[in-house]
Amino acid sequence: MYYLKIMYGRFFCFCITTGLLTVFFAACRPAAPAKPLPQKVFRLNLSSAVYSLDPAFAKDLNTMNIALQVFNGLVQLDEYAQVQPCVAKSWDISEDGRTYTFHLRRDVRFHDCPAFGSDEERVLTAHDVVFSFKRLISPELAAPGAWVFNGKTDSIAPFTALNDSTFQLRLLQPFRPILGILTMQYCSIVSEKAVQYFGKDFRHHPIGSGAFAFRAWKENEALILLKNKDYWEKDKAGIPLPHIDAVRFSFTESKKTAYLRFIEGDLDYLSGIDASYKDELLTPEGNLQERWKEKILLRRVPYFNTEYLGIKMDSGSHSPLQIRAVRQALNYAIDRREMLRVLRNQVGRAAEQGFLPHATAAYDSTLSGYTYQPERAKKLVRDAAISGKVPPITLETTSSYADLCVYMQKQWANVGITTHIELLPPAHLREKMAKGESNFFRASWIGDYPDEETFMSVFYSKNPAPPNYTRFHNAAFDALYEQALQAANDTIRRRLYRKMDSLIVYEAPVVPLFYDEVLRFLSKKIKRLPDNGFNLLNMKYIELEEK
Repeated sequence: MYYLKIMYGRFFCFCITTGLLTVFFAACRPAAPAKPLPQKVFRLNLSSAVYSLDPAFAKDLNTMNIALQVFNGLVQLDEYAQVQPCVAKSWDISEDGRTYTFHLRRDVRFHDCPAFGSDEERVLTAHDVVFSFKRLISPELAAPGAWVFNGKTDSIAPFTALNDSTFQLRLLQPFRPILGILTMQYCSIVSEKAVQYFGKDFRHHPIGSGAFAFRAWKENEALILLKNKDYWEKDKAGIPLPHIDAVRFSFTESKKTAYLRFIEGDLDYLSGIDASYKDELLTPEGNLQERWKEKILLRRVPYFNTEYLGIKMDSGSHSPLQIRAVRQALNYAIDRREMLRVLRNQVGRAAEQGFLPHATAAYDSTLSGYTYQPERAKKLVRDAAISGKVPPITLETTSSYADLCVYMQKQWANVGITTHIELLPPAHLREKMAKGESNFFRASWIGDYPDEETFMSVFYSKNPAPPNYTRFHNAAFDALYEQALQAANDTIRRRLYRKMDSLIVYEAPVVPLFYDEVLRFLSKKIKRLPDNGFNLLNMKYIELEEK
């Protein structure tokens, strides 16, 4: 018997009978009566809804995680954030660094659907890559992912299919991070036939070539993906991927509710830690509470994210923030390690080495950044005092970070800096930052792709806001940045990134707070789930215990 079981009032799940999984939803084309599948289903919750399954609109983590399962790109990331082949089995780079030639596999097929008249039409070719990239940057689509190529690719012939299995990308000038950018879900390869067939409704009918095929989506309630039995990729042992039969996403906004469902066994995975339940799961030292160790696995993964306070560098000659000594004092006055221990259960690492997070290859543990030195901060304040004191400073933040800001406010007061905290809605704060209307603000920078350039771009003077919210302008920094883009050798580029990071420490346009970590809580039924610094779930590698 096929039926739907309603859970928590709004949540759809699979019917599970005698160890078998039965799917009730309609597929892309009218399906034959559903056959029972082995019960190897990965169940997770997304705390916010998704509004499109079109990878060109994968601008948030939830949409990215879905697109990663359904679509392939030319290249992909491994668990060490290294670029690896995907649809492209190999590539060549011209001597001038401007032309990338990708050699495609010939055994990759799009998921079956009515858009294809024959099985041969499902074969992914270089023409599909050209279509996907041209579509991404087209003004008609107005996709948020257009920025990945805008200003970087050749204006005359950026994308070319030399034949069915050879694709060529031409750049305006060398840009070595481009391979990392191509791993982003924006650069997923879509089928021209499928996009034309579904038209604007492609957002609801994603046809890709990934390890999982779309099955059903009830917005704000559930999303079902099923194993792509035609998938071409194998694991290191030569076993066809994926290892599981289906993925079930639910959309429960309440993090507390999602936590309870995880504890009760309705979910297999929980990402992150929320204030509403952090002390129930973690000790003050950041370890898993003893009572959960028999039921839950905890993994801590360095995250491509730096949490910081930004200082607008052109905030006016009368602002104390224009004085380097004041900016440095703000940095030295904070005990970041205690702040993480008291307020975050040791989740994250104190940002004492610069802006580059410890998840990046160029992170330099020997860089002399800002440690807790209150006496040094006091001296800097005295040296910078105007009429015997530093004028008050206003810090703008959101309610989610109020506790951190109040903590810092007290420490700044101890060294002679008076601050006022203003709480703003997140959208309003982002708008003020973009318009240059906020002189001192709390922010975070999550790397978009696995190259340190994404962090250094935050301070390149020719960049607008975003990413350069601080309006930082430094000729020496700009020269190093441009030199790094030209360098073909990774070792040389990382050496340049470290020099740039050191310059940021000295000029102090930001107050780095902590390098973030991802906490992953797993049920004991999960045998394998690779980690990565972007908090993406590559579900084709997941292995579950048989029930």
